[in-house]
Amino acid sequence: MLKESVDGLNVKPDGIYVDVTFGGGGHSKEILSRLGHEGHLFSFDQDADAEANADIDAEGNFTFVRSNFRYLKNWMQYHGVEQIDGLLADLGVSSHHFDDESRGFSFRYDAPLDMRMNKRAGMTAADVVNDYDEERLADVLYLYGEMRNSRKLASMVVKARQRNRIETTQDLMNVVGIKAESRDKKELARLFQALRIEVNHEMDALKEMLLSATELLKPGGRLSVITYHSLEDRMVKNVMKTGNAEGKRIQDFYGKVETPYSLVNNKVIQPSQEEQQMNPRSRSAKLRVAERVQG
Repeated sequence: MLKESVDGLNVKPDGIYVDVTFGGGGHSKEILSRLGHEGHLFSFDQDADAEANADIDAEGNFTFVRSNFRYLKNWMQYHGVEQIDGLLADLGVSSHHFDDESRGFSFRYDAPLDMRMNKRAGMTAADVVNDYDEERLADVLYLYGEMRNSRKLASMVVKARQRNRIETTQDLMNVVGIKAESRDKKELARLFQALRIEVNHEMDALKEMLLSATELLKPGGRLSVITYHSLEDRMVKNVMKTGNAEGKRIQDFYGKVETPYSLVNNKVIQPSQEEQQMNPRSRSAKLRVAERVQG
């Protein structure tokens, strides 16, 4: 949904925009193609592989920031930017992460249980499965993987690691008894999702970024966000509808819900059948766009 998400920004040639998920640079290049000389784009990514893609032939109106997008507000202050005209986020894991056999994001490969989006960070997925106590591990699987059998799986992991440390994706699959090609691979995907979210503190980072975006956006500025799973989509929807991540509805004297946003698309935009066929990962994608109202 590259075109749809950038269309959602309603790019002004002289505007200031932020792409908080640079990845392969596709969205950033599209935004830059719509900017004039007086406009500027700031693109964020914490991954060294993404930074290698940041050699964009821009005429002084592009800045790459190698950082987690949770520090959006700090970096904008550092660059002397008080307000922005739009922000785009394509959440989840980049395809190159899944395709890199060494990173441990995919259960298609036998790889070290790493899952760090920023390889300079400390904790890995192996640390989570080997060091968390049983209750804490079960909570991670339930909250971030929405796994009903979280306690059973956590118990299996704790018993197995007493014999040998769980170091690789294959070790973990052997412990839980699910093969990559089995009918239960959706459960496997949920397990890997839960560990990835915990390792990268994704939900905390998303909340901080969305609240910072709300502060930075000018009235009329656009927030365009693509989500891939229910947890992040729920948070984005809550912020757009109520102004807070929890979805707490604050009403004025007349009973109208107070929110800093006006929804541009009342219904989520989903990828076309053609895009879903070309990129199966996009089947779960949802695009939400909102406009900042006068604060």
